[in-house]
Amino acid sequence: MTDLLKLEGLSKSFGGLHVSRDISFGLSAGDRVALIGPNGAGKTTLVNVISGDLEPTEGRLFLQGEDITHLGITERVQRGLVRTFQVTRLFNSLTAAENVALAIMQRRGLTRRVFSTAANRPDVREEWERLLGSLGIAHLARLPVSKLAYGQQRLLELAIGLALKPKVLLLDEPAAGVPHDEAPKILEAIDRLPPDIAVLMIEHDMDLVFRFAKRVLVLANGRLIFEGTPEAVTIDAEVRRAYLGSYADARRTA
Repeated sequence: MTDLLKLEGLSKSFGGLHVSRDISFGLSAGDRVALIGPNGAGKTTLVNVISGDLEPTEGRLFLQGEDITHLGITERVQRGLVRTFQVTRLFNSLTAAENVALAIMQRRGLTRRVFSTAANRPDVREEWERLLGSLGIAHLARLPVSKLAYGQQRLLELAIGLALKPKVLLLDEPAAGVPHDEAPKILEAIDRLPPDIAVLMIEHDMDLVFRFAKRVLVLANGRLIFEGTPEAVTIDAEVRRAYLGSYADARRTA
């Protein structure tokens, strides 16, 4: 299967500090992949390189066969590479609907128009209503972000990501800060994502990882030390030493 996203020997250094070393993998349409590893492993740096926040020191990055190694964030988003963040980046004074409408307008090149007019265009409105409805938060459309619970904000951020029509979606700890009993709502929303999108998720909640992922990547000390199924990752000796340890033991005895 052809890769939508392909990393070839990506490395990132800051002076003499090597944060990511010779990382290669691919994502195909429909992939559900979790990126895990101990704190300081280089996960966020890697996603920053993929999304265009940082430029790699070595290696290349391809999206649908096009070399995007030196493209900026905006150019990558326009080509279908979209990221959500560990901490929400929403406009608190705007409503949920307006936040999603802004993303739709950006994608369609309507941002130079008067916002209040463009946001209520029938075609724009129809799209944000559909997106909010698909994530179960249509009833929050007219509420300002400042009035939303944190879990609702995370769902809204996911709606914004979808409004940009991604081919590849990078989720940076989508359940971070969400009360444990609300985390399943995040996973349910992710489960409802269009099946042709490739999703790469960074997540520390291993229960969430094992419910989501069909494939797991493990980073340790900036290197990719494992790529395989969730079942195989729990019995890999190197992964157990570097990261999973007692969690893997608990799963085996459960």
